[in-house]
Formats: sequence, structure tokens, C-alpha cells
Amino acid sequence: MFVFPTIDMLKTGQNILRLRKQAGLSVKNLQDIFGFSTPQAIYKWQHGTALPTIDNLVVLAAVFQVRVDDILAVEAESEAGMQVSA
Repeated sequence: MFVFPTIDMLKTGQNILRLRKQAGLSVKNLQDIFGFSTPQAIYKWQHGTALPTIDNLVVLAAVFQVRVDDILAVEAESEAGMQVSA
């Protein structure tokens, strides 16, 4: 049976929020690091309505000094539709 991994956007957003706070960074700090003109993307990441692109995810991991796997909340769903947390 093949297991299909999916990213839980809400839990990933919660991870980003938690890691940002643990790092002592504000949303404005991250906005400046990424060179964004507005903080909207960061708020969307934290609220789980959008995911960072791969390159931004790698930067987040470097800034937070964690692995990408520590940011992403990945769950697996089997072909039968049963969820398995990874």
C-alpha cells in the first residue's frame, strides 16, 4: 500500500509562528530578511493559508537554525484514506 504524504498547512504555520517567537524575531524582522515590501506573505505562512516556496523554506530553516523537516508538518494518508502522522 502506497502512503501519500501531505503537508498540514495549519500545523506548518503554527511551527513557523513558534519558531519565529523562539528565535526572538518579529514579523518585521522576517520581512526585512526576505526583502518583502509587506508582511502579508509571512502572516499567510503563520496562519496556514499559504506555504513558503522551497527557497524561502530553506532560508527560514537557516534563520531559525532548524531543519526544513522541523518546519513542515507532514502527514501521510494511505490509499485506503487512513491518516498516519509522520
